[in-house]
Amino acid sequence: MLTAKELAAERLLIEASQKDLRRFAELYERYFNRVYAFALIRTGNRTAAEDVTAETFRRALQNLSKFEWRDVPFSAWLFRIAANAITDSHRQAAHQSPLDDLPNERSQSLENGLSEVEERARLFALLKRLQKDQQRVVIMRFAQERSSREIAQAIGRSEAAVKALQFRALQNLRMWAEGG
Repeated sequence: MLTAKELAAERLLIEASQKDLRRFAELYERYFNRVYAFALIRTGNRTAAEDVTAETFRRALQNLSKFEWRDVPFSAWLFRIAANAITDSHRQAAHQSPLDDLPNERSQSLENGLSEVEERARLFALLKRLQKDQQRVVIMRFAQERSSREIAQAIGRSEAAVKALQFRALQNLRMWAEGG
């Protein structure tokens, strides 16, 4: 908490800054670390905290002429501006399309995910071309992760027959996948 003397000195600095915006640099220097720490705690992200801090001081400078002294530390006004900037940032992020301004990592991840989906769709299309018994064996073996013995018991065939069906199914899938 600021003493009465400190509040009076702060008031004089604010009034001087309102008359000559070059004096705002003193307010910036005095409060930068506190506003940044506030933003970092609220956002949990250094880049976001830097953006919020910059936006806070931009708005403070822009609206300094409207600031009215009310015997409350100037930092309270700055923290309110910072809180609003954080809220605005969250709203803006919520309204952005997921594909807007994707960082390279997320963009790469999205591309990989789409490739994987396309690959799976292609695999399912190829699976549909298999004979019903081969389809069933491949699905049970690889999708359901069952052993050859479990599959043999489930479909009423020998384990050797299941292995033969799996071998022929994989051969067909490989040939079709290579364009044959």
